[in-house]
Amino acid sequence: MVAGTVAPPGATRPRRPRSRSWLRLVVLLAIVAVVLYPLFWMIGTSVKSQEEIVNNIGLLPRDFTPGNYPDGWTNFDVSFARFFLNSALVSLLTVVGNAASCLLAAYAFARLRFRLRGLWFAVMIGTLLLPGHVLIVPQYILFRTLGLVGGEWPYLPLLIPQFLATEAFFVFLMVQFMRGIPRELDEAARIDGANAFGIFRHVILPLSRPALVTTAIFSFIWTWNDFFRQLVFLSDLSDYTVPVALTLFIDSTSQSAVGPMFAMAVLSLLPVFGFFVAFQRMLVEGINTSGLKG
Repeated sequence: MVAGTVAPPGATRPRRPRSRSWLRLVVLLAIVAVVLYPLFWMIGTSVKSQEEIVNNIGLLPRDFTPGNYPDGWTNFDVSFARFFLNSALVSLLTVVGNAASCLLAAYAFARLRFRLRGLWFAVMIGTLLLPGHVLIVPQYILFRTLGLVGGEWPYLPLLIPQFLATEAFFVFLMVQFMRGIPRELDEAARIDGANAFGIFRHVILPLSRPALVTTAIFSFIWTWNDFFRQLVFLSDLSDYTVPVALTLFIDSTSQSAVGPMFAMAVLSLLPVFGFFVAFQRMLVEGINTSGLKG
């Protein structure tokens, strides 16, 4: 066909070779298999006997042992349901604390003007460079001095920082989101007589839903899977969360219950998977949306 001419209506574009499409499909399936292999292996191991776990490293069990699930559920003096409730309590309160405090802090940095705003924002971003293991020691000393470690409310050391906007990542995420919201909306609300809180309540808060959902999902997943901080601050068995309780199946002084441990590990994935599936659409919206365009 001569350059510059228009193809006739009945003409069809050349099709891509099917071999290339099949090759791409095979590569994608191979990647999915590699990524999901540890999950399938853990599920298969959860229904293996103690001896087979050591001798059989394959996916499928030769001796199907579903009793690992009831054994793991009642392995301790406290039912494993108590650990699930503890994790759910800490995770949900963390979601509320992070969403509320980080949203207010982000609104101040993104929309309000005050002295040394740039300096404080830089300091906040700088905290991202500090590993959490470095901060855990002064936090433990502080809460220990205040009498909050091992007290009547053992989860306060885990929850108080979340209500004080200490998660700089979520503050930065929301600041970037709010900067994409046109300031003309603030000016219109101010003309109607709204003050700073009114603008936040009626303009910023409704438009920040995608960022809030993203913060909530990652807060829940990270808190549910958190091990180190919960191990440091929780001391009583009845207060343990799921990640800490899973370590109790491996005891250096007696026989380890590896099968029940894998069974409870599989069950511990269900709340995270359900939470992600329930808010998957909102998560994608929160990642892709950068605010309204003027």
